[in-house]
Amino acid sequence: MKAVLSGLHITSFAGITVKTSSHFNAMCSSIVPPLKSSIPNTTVYFSDLLFAGTTVQLSDNHPSCERPSQLVFEDTCRIAMYVSTSNRSGINMEIWLPRNWTGRFLSTGNGGLSGCIQYEDMAYASALGIATVGGNNGHNGTSGKAFLRNPDVVEDYASRSVHTGVVIGKAISKQFYGKSHTKSYYLGCSTGGRQGLKSVQDFPEDFDGVIAGAPANAFSGLLSWSGRHYGITGPPGSESFITEEQWKNLVHPDIMEQCDTIDGVADGVIEDPNLCDYKPERLICSSNVGDKAKCLSGGQARAIRKIFSPLYSLEGELWFPRQQPGSEDASIIAAMYSGKPFPFTVDWFRYSLYNDPEFDVTKLNMTDWAYSEAVNPFNINTWEGDLSRFRSRNGKLITWHGQADGLISPANSERYYNHVSHTMNLPPSEIDDFYRFFRISGTGHCRGGDGAWVIGQTLRSLKRVQLDMEFLNPDGNVLTAIIRWVEEGKSPDTLLGRKYLNDSISMGVQSSRRHCRYPFRTQYDGTGDSSQPTSWLCK
Repeated sequence: MKAVLSGLHITSFAGITVKTSSHFNAMCSSIVPPLKSSIPNTTVYFSDLLFAGTTVQLSDNHPSCERPSQLVFEDTCRIAMYVSTSNRSGINMEIWLPRNWTGRFLSTGNGGLSGCIQYEDMAYASALGIATVGGNNGHNGTSGKAFLRNPDVVEDYASRSVHTGVVIGKAISKQFYGKSHTKSYYLGCSTGGRQGLKSVQDFPEDFDGVIAGAPANAFSGLLSWSGRHYGITGPPGSESFITEEQWKNLVHPDIMEQCDTIDGVADGVIEDPNLCDYKPERLICSSNVGDKAKCLSGGQARAIRKIFSPLYSLEGELWFPRQQPGSEDASIIAAMYSGKPFPFTVDWFRYSLYNDPEFDVTKLNMTDWAYSEAVNPFNINTWEGDLSRFRSRNGKLITWHGQADGLISPANSERYYNHVSHTMNLPPSEIDDFYRFFRISGTGHCRGGDGAWVIGQTLRSLKRVQLDMEFLNPDGNVLTAIIRWVEEGKSPDTLLGRKYLNDSISMGVQSSRRHCRYPFRTQYDGTGDSSQPTSWLCK
């Protein structure tokens, strides 16, 4: 690992108090009593010394988080605690302190409505010598039921959990190592992406560099948009309902047939779905067709048209952009088009907005969506366009979004970038100084997909992870790229994405592509091997 970090030309840090192996071990075993007396409103549960190559069992983790264990890559001191945020709310959080500390600090984020510590990100960042914190967002598990009649828990979810973890984590890191961190970073996707933008907007002093992947901002509009799909299709058996088989075997192949080659290559990846004006009408059954399982009714085609259309208010205000064609994988079909209300929308309206567990979410309509926009608890929309305070601190922001993301339309990230540009009256050439946005083609929600989706954003969904020079090269790793930008001033113009065979690093690279920063578009050169990054240009 040391060789990898030095190969990135990232400065090493000297003078850290924990100088020897025995000193580190002793500090980890004895840190709990002094923390109990020095960190207010905190109950410290334990500290554990985790050795490289071991797998820590997470028996106390809520089963819905689906993280029963985690491989540890480098020797780490794990400290777990509870921090009160009010008289009826608080966060469970952990800090992982690596033996080979570089002087850096990082906070991880969360996903969905969940209160799940993302241990894979904790292990990833701490393996790079970064003191790393993660919290449960003010509640345990993936449900939003904890929001019921408790706005303090909602506030933890909206912003307070991450900020509290940062404040407490930095204090513990300083006490453990005997000196303050030098640079502070954030890594998150989905809700974690929104949390990163919330930090930039409301707590600009928390981080020097922020990575916000597939951010769930415009949050009220997003959950109304997600809930709208049920109203469009209805339950199974409805005239407008499209079955899973029809999505997979009719609609998606037809989308790819109409739009895959817009970029000049038939490779199963729509490079820029903004250019895809999908027309489902050609799948409508003719009057004399025999097997109607191989075509759509007019009602089904109209439903698909609505799904691929933006959500507007009655006054014409854009609440959320359209679903992008090409995002119809099995998980999206099951979550969004199954004929059941979207679960995050269900919990948000029942337990946060209306405080009524019996509220009938099958009847959500414009009145409810307008109410959600008006309430916007704790400004959870995270849509502030003035990032001047973050910029004045020389902060750096990278957002990225998979272009085949069916849970959060990637068009929303473009919309936010343009909103910042308009609010701050800055052209892209000036925004580039502190904020860069990358469109990652063929990539689903936060990870996975048929495209070159691996950009160092997570270790989840990857098999046989190897934190080697290739994986950590900042030209193709968003985490080390933000470190290089903050500490060396070298900003990323592209991110080199990779698609591994069977998503297994050990099996080798299937294809690579340099994803361009927005507003540039990644374009095929028309002649080269499309699986090679040299065949794609930024225009």
